[in-house]
Amino acid sequence: MVRLFNALGAPILAFFQYLGEIVLLAADTFRSIFTHKLRWKLFLNQIVEIGLLSQLVVVITGGFTVGAVVSVSICRELGPVLTALMVAGRVGAAMSAEIGTMKVTEQIDALRALAVYPTDYLVVPRSLAMMISMPLLVAECIAVGIAAGYFIAIFLLEINGTYYMANMVRWTRNRDIIMGLSKAFCFGILIVFISCHKGLTAREGAVGVGRATTEAVVNASLAVLICNFFLTMLFNIIYPAGYQ
Repeated sequence: MVRLFNALGAPILAFFQYLGEIVLLAADTFRSIFTHKLRWKLFLNQIVEIGLLSQLVVVITGGFTVGAVVSVSICRELGPVLTALMVAGRVGAAMSAEIGTMKVTEQIDALRALAVYPTDYLVVPRSLAMMISMPLLVAECIAVGIAAGYFIAIFLLEINGTYYMANMVRWTRNRDIIMGLSKAFCFGILIVFISCHKGLTAREGAVGVGRATTEAVVNASLAVLICNFFLTMLFNIIYPAGYQ
């Protein structure tokens, strides 16, 4: 019985320890945002890396994965989730690998020796850039997905364009757009903190960096899917059926 409790308790304790570390990193990051001077050059570099350079995968995701699905589904579910998964795979892996390499090569210790706070230098610019870029990327994915659905409906399915647009406007409401952009913001926070945490806790040289990168992508993707379920339930309570 004791072995059973030990076998069950160890993973549970490790999970809550991991959650605690993520929360502490998030709290430390938000404290640095409001108490330290923002490093504008690093912030703008991350805007380019996260937002501008992610547009190709977002456009492809919106245009070729969504297809002729109705705009409500794109706004509420597919747009935010698919964009978050693509960004987690592209940007989350890069964040974890970059910070993890700095960790195992003792560059982060060098920053501390130079009186540079690692969270302020590494995590804050990435966090702010992700919070700004994710809603914009999701909005772009939604727009491309709706446009692709329109052209598919008109030219391939031979649906009347006026009828298609009228029904889209009729059934797409403000709550659907709010839900999609709010999810994008939440997903961005999950991706950046999970990825940065994995990088900051990387061990064992190159092997550890590879493991941290893989775990960052997997954990961020799972967190997005799980969080999406609960956010959908929450928004259905906040914006019940019939809300405009």
